[in-house]
Amino acid sequence: MSSAPWRTRGPARGHQRSPSDSQAFKERTKRDALADLEHELARISLTAEDFEKQAIEQQNEGFKKLFERFIEGSGSSFNWDKIQKLPDDAIKDYDALPEPASEEIKALLSKLVVVKLNGGLGTSMGCHGPKSVISVRNGLTFLDLTVQQIEALNKQYGSNVPLVLMNSFNTNEDTHKIIKKYKGIDIEIHTFNQSCFPRIDKESLLPIAKHSKINEDLDAWYPPGHGDFYESFHKSGLLEVFLKQGREYCFISNIDNLGATVDLKILRLVLEKSNEMEFLMEVTDKTRADVKGGTLIQYENKLRLLEIAQVPKEHTEDFKSVKTFKYFNTNNLWIKLSAIDRVLREDALDMEIIVNAKTFENGLNVIQLETAVGAAMKTFNGSSGIHVPRSRFLPVKKTSDLMLVMSNLYTLRNGSLTMSPERMFPTTPLVKLGDSHFSKVKDFLNRFPTIPDLLELDHLTISGDVTFGRKVTLKGTVIIIANQGERIDLPSGTILENKIVSGNMRIMDH
Repeated sequence: MSSAPWRTRGPARGHQRSPSDSQAFKERTKRDALADLEHELARISLTAEDFEKQAIEQQNEGFKKLFERFIEGSGSSFNWDKIQKLPDDAIKDYDALPEPASEEIKALLSKLVVVKLNGGLGTSMGCHGPKSVISVRNGLTFLDLTVQQIEALNKQYGSNVPLVLMNSFNTNEDTHKIIKKYKGIDIEIHTFNQSCFPRIDKESLLPIAKHSKINEDLDAWYPPGHGDFYESFHKSGLLEVFLKQGREYCFISNIDNLGATVDLKILRLVLEKSNEMEFLMEVTDKTRADVKGGTLIQYENKLRLLEIAQVPKEHTEDFKSVKTFKYFNTNNLWIKLSAIDRVLREDALDMEIIVNAKTFENGLNVIQLETAVGAAMKTFNGSSGIHVPRSRFLPVKKTSDLMLVMSNLYTLRNGSLTMSPERMFPTTPLVKLGDSHFSKVKDFLNRFPTIPDLLELDHLTISGDVTFGRKVTLKGTVIIIANQGERIDLPSGTILENKIVSGNMRIMDH
């Protein structure tokens, strides 16, 4: 019987190798993985045009550093048992902050830069292009409302607060076309692009990209989370520009958070404490709707952001507990510009890596390595949280959120939404809309010719093929369920209070 082709013929004595111990094996695998990755990245950069080579190589360097930290295992470095109780002074009290005097507001605003994270697409809500151009109220988009807010602020106080948009390769081109319409508005708008990194095959740990032509193979690339803000902001040259202008703090928030307006009380606080507070994170009370949101913890005697992706599976329920972790991160951050500059110059930026796994339709499993902008708080001196009202967190992630902000729960003035004084409760209703009929904006709008009166609503669940007439009023707890193959059409003028509506239009008390 012939031997296998990879075996040596004859006695194997003298050719045997003692198996390497597991630690040595792991080290060798890491070295191999990094060397293979470097080789692939070099191959990809060879396909770039001369004018883009430098930018591609710079991005490859950034990805290589991230990948190296990932294979070294410094991605998720939390030991659950070492989480400490938050110190009493870790969370500032918003309600205790004084209002700034009117004569000092212009000087305060001269120190501020507003940054909106604008890298996301509206695909999860069935829309094409940047999420920031989805119409959310009175035909106005997220971007329109943001511009209106800052325009109103500058007009009222005679200031010149600049707006900075961090785009991704997904949103950059469309955003540049859209912001042309603001030319006649007296507001300074800057944009910069965050990095574009290659997705890697989960098995081989090699990039799935075959060339550097991103637009020809969008699935092979991804924007690496908003933690990329620091490096990309610096590379854009904007950090240096604003420091030379005498700006001191940036206020960063997600563009889809309609509650993240410039708060003068918080601005006054950070400027007053600028020597001891380089980083301030707004946190608010957890509800059942946001148990997955990142939370603040004390770890190794430093304030840290803990995301659900970093929690061991056996502790997921502990993490979601409103009693154990009663606050969550709104991703509204106030960060000192000179501190960002110092941290980058010292190469001291340290953020946990979030490994985001995805499966393509063809079954290919890929991972993308991401970081969160708030996770850098441990790198800055005097990082703190501040407990803000729920009104500072009004994100629109789903059509259920869109329903709330389009409703009579809010009034709109100068781009800012405020809860109607007619609402008896400070919290918003919990709304759950069935994915198959309501998840896309177009379908959602077809089923609601006008948004119902929600002023007295506590909880709404809708499932199945349900359509509303005009001027419907919902109060208390309302559950509407159309069974498979059935349809419910609520007539115009319907008033439902604590009712369950089932497939054959039976209405029962809840």
